[in-house]
Amino acid sequence: MRFMACRSEYVSRNWLAAAACAGVLLGPGLSVAQTAPSAQEISQYRGVHAAVARGDISAVLRLVQQKRKAVNARDPHGRTPLMVAGYKRDVAIATALVAAGADVNARDSQAYDLITIAAVANDVPMLKLAIASGGNTGLITSPYDGTALIAAAHLGHVEVVQTLIDAKAPLDHVNNLRWTALIESIVLGDGGKNHIACLKALVDAGADVNISDGGGVTPLTLAKRRGYTKMVKILEKAGARP
Repeated sequence: MRFMACRSEYVSRNWLAAAACAGVLLGPGLSVAQTAPSAQEISQYRGVHAAVARGDISAVLRLVQQKRKAVNARDPHGRTPLMVAGYKRDVAIATALVAAGADVNARDSQAYDLITIAAVANDVPMLKLAIASGGNTGLITSPYDGTALIAAAHLGHVEVVQTLIDAKAPLDHVNNLRWTALIESIVLGDGGKNHIACLKALVDAGADVNISDGGGVTPLTLAKRRGYTKMVKILEKAGARP
């Protein structure tokens, strides 16, 4: 499965098909993608948002010193300047914003925070900055009531998954699709080395290998149905039941 995750996608047509198979109804008003600022939105930015978007750290520092509340200002999509820095992968500006009082745990109008933005982008330096700055790895994010760990396991971002595990992210959170991070590494993965590594990291960390999906199907059965033999072996060794 291919994603343009670091540039705004958290889902794809394949994901939507998977959701449909799981019986998920996506209403007409529900946005299903993590949305980075568009060129048109950026052209309308003013103040700190504009300075972050153009990578002008001097202007960022000057503006937040002049008006402290500006550091947590929101664009029409609910994004803070720190989130914009996250989408731009600009760790230097993100560091400056955090030092100026940016809220690391703020969520946009789709309930995405900096940690989840970094996790989806496979941006480990940004992720580590967010965690070190007080970011909550257990925050419920996205329209799917998920977590950054679920998103990273879904996408096969191995180092991100391990970083989140090391930061005590909840291993067994169940989102509103009735999937855990472990289940997503199977049902939304491709059975390749990255998703296998994500599943193994979760298992080694103590994730529950017997939490079933919304239809009562276990991770072991899900892996067997897909022919993911290496995942099957990892799960069986960990005591997974059919």
